Amino acid sequence: MIQSVSMIYSKVRMPVILLVLFCFVSSGQAQFTSQWRGPQRSGIYPDTGLLTSWPEGGPELLWSVNDLGKGYSSAAVTDDAVYITGMKDSTDNLTKLTKDGEIVWSLPFGRTWTASFPDTRTTPTIEGNRIYVISGTGDIACIDAENGSLIWGFDAVLKFEGRWGDWGICESLLLVDNNVIYSPAGPRTTLVALNKYTGETTWESESLNDTSAYVSPILFNYNGKKIIVTTNARHLVGVDALYGNILWGYDYAALLPDESLKVWPGAPFTNTITPLVSENGIYITGGYNHVGAMFEIYDEGRQIKLIWTDSTIDCHHGGVVKIGDYIYGANWINNANGNWCCIDWITGKPQWEEKWFTKGSIIAADGMLYCYEEKTGNLGLVKPTPEKFDLISSFKITDGTGPHWSHPVVQHGVLYVRHGDVLMAYDVRKQ
Repeated sequence: MIQSVSMIYSKVRMPVILLVLFCFVSSGQAQFTSQWRGPQRSGIYPDTGLLTSWPEGGPELLWSVNDLGKGYSSAAVTDDAVYITGMKDSTDNLTKLTKDGEIVWSLPFGRTWTASFPDTRTTPTIEGNRIYVISGTGDIACIDAENGSLIWGFDAVLKFEGRWGDWGICESLLLVDNNVIYSPAGPRTTLVALNKYTGETTWESESLNDTSAYVSPILFNYNGKKIIVTTNARHLVGVDALYGNILWGYDYAALLPDESLKVWPGAPFTNTITPLVSENGIYITGGYNHVGAMFEIYDEGRQIKLIWTDSTIDCHHGGVVKIGDYIYGANWINNANGNWCCIDWITGKPQWEEKWFTKGSIIAADGMLYCYEEKTGNLGLVKPTPEKFDLISSFKITDGTGPHWSHPVVQHGVLYVRHGDVLMAYDVRKQ
């Protein structure tokens, strides 16, 4: 256990026997998983019975809580609680709230990233009574959801010789069966699996000698084979979830965009978007005028091939979603500006590109898109269609400070929006 975490939790250490007993009992509980960008990490939330238009001024605000610590991360919502991370002083903190917005507990779990854009990035990953988080400098922690005590934790970057980029670690941990998946990259290994009960290493993949990007991995069930897909600074990576061997590492940074586009020099290595996976296709996009790309997976998951590239949606860090046969998201014109776009999943052909304030994050629920532009905080309800940017309703988020970079969440008929150190909950259920 790293020194800083052990100091923080010196009063709540559990004897080994008690820890093992706790994990055994916890594993028998009914499991509920909440994680980054919804159940499948696709940006699509399964809620139904939601409003198809909002009243003037937006849906009803149920509650707003501030002083949660600054963060760009999203809320994670279970049946009975809401969890969110936030930076306070030099530590990343995890806070538990009731569904009515009352704070239950708040505790530090690791050292924060202190260089550029230091607010917390990790969205909690929750299963049963355990919460998994990673700090901006690589402190991994498993926390008891009931009382906020530390179950296990350590400096994962130090242990696995991880290598990060200019903005530290921006990852939300992935659960696959009994393992927690983390992406250290670096000279030792590309991906590791940790036993979710103890933190012990299950496997380490071989190394591609890359640098970690700002991407959260996703699980791809391909013909019954579980493949972990992620993007490092240079490579699109597929790893066998059972054994940890690298199936493929495609040099995504080597793909060149349209010659007419002025590409930011660091663009090929600044990846932030969780890949989209569907059937036998994998789509990735990078921002900064770097090219987006569609790959086909084949040969029992052991190989991929490039199908098409796209220069319309070069998503900065707001994510993309697939509805039907179309991909929706926002592109990068420069760091302050971008348009909303739609392209064809099959061909990559652009369908439309329209200006609405500026670029931002996107999710979907109950057949509608939720578009949250980053500059002034307008949040739009948009009908997904390949014909146009079909804005139905919108309202403006006025609480909080800083850029509106957090991705919204829809859970149990409630829309959760985070801005800076404020979390807001809106009722979006049909009456």
